[in-house]
Amino acid sequence: MPVIETYELRKEYDGLVALESLNLQVEKGEIFGLLGPNGAGKTTTLMTLTTLIKPTRGTASVNGFDIVKQPSQVRKSIGIVFQDPSSDDILTGYENLKLHGMLYSMPASLREERIREVLELVDLADRKDDMVKKYSGGMRRRLEIARGLMHRPKILFLDEPTLGLDPQSRENIWKYIEDLSRQGQMSIIITTHYMEEVDRLCSRLAIIDKGVVVAMDTPASLKKIIGGEVVVMKINNPDVEAVRELNFVKKIEIKNELVYLTVEDAGQNLQQILHVAGKVDSVEIHSPTLNDVFLHFTGREIRENSPEGGWGQRVMNLRSKK
Repeated sequence: MPVIETYELRKEYDGLVALESLNLQVEKGEIFGLLGPNGAGKTTTLMTLTTLIKPTRGTASVNGFDIVKQPSQVRKSIGIVFQDPSSDDILTGYENLKLHGMLYSMPASLREERIREVLELVDLADRKDDMVKKYSGGMRRRLEIARGLMHRPKILFLDEPTLGLDPQSRENIWKYIEDLSRQGQMSIIITTHYMEEVDRLCSRLAIIDKGVVVAMDTPASLKKIIGGEVVVMKINNPDVEAVRELNFVKKIEIKNELVYLTVEDAGQNLQQILHVAGKVDSVEIHSPTLNDVFLHFTGREIRENSPEGGWGQRVMNLRSKK
């Protein structure tokens, strides 16, 4: 039985549809990603599943409990880490965790045991007596994760867990999430618009755009849909019709000054593409990424709304001589 299952979930805000007929399943023990740009409906999905807002229509079960009829049972089953830190700055890390344990009515001995465990897990044991306002951004995120784990939830929701962090802090958070997944039966749901975050962590993902799930599968299966390598050219006045006539070019997308081609045997056929395309300023070839998948399903790039591109490994980067 899935630990999360939604049934035609819909949410409206004053006539604006934030979620439309959401149907998805999350299995026990998996890391499931919700991928999409800002405003796609990721956070609305999370807030609905955690009972912070009620759906306009439909419902969902979380750990076997109905989010509309049994919200208190749902809340006991979950841990949540939101985008914005919610720990008290003038309390220490230890005091924040103690307060959380008291709110969950944890017995004192169990509470102290769990505080020690989660502080060790996120490498904050030596800073537990420092006020949170002295913590770095990465330390604050780790404390938020520790607090979400205090009561050993069956399901952990992470809303943009590495948003705004430096690469080293982001890498550390990813490691903690991977460790949590390996350790036991906890299911983890991540909302993000970082491509490599989903690619590395998630066994499955759903791509959400304008409140609708446009694709759902494993990262590898979704990338196979592209059906070839991706050639990205910066070019003024491209000869699109000449490129379209090449039988190894499977798809053409134009965005601003960039032309995206899905190409079979791109390395072998690149010279022929350059010959007919026009005056090319730069060209890149790379294996399909989730950004390419998003472009395939939505006609636009997710990286327009995110701090980084998730380009994947670049196979070639050439610049033509003017």
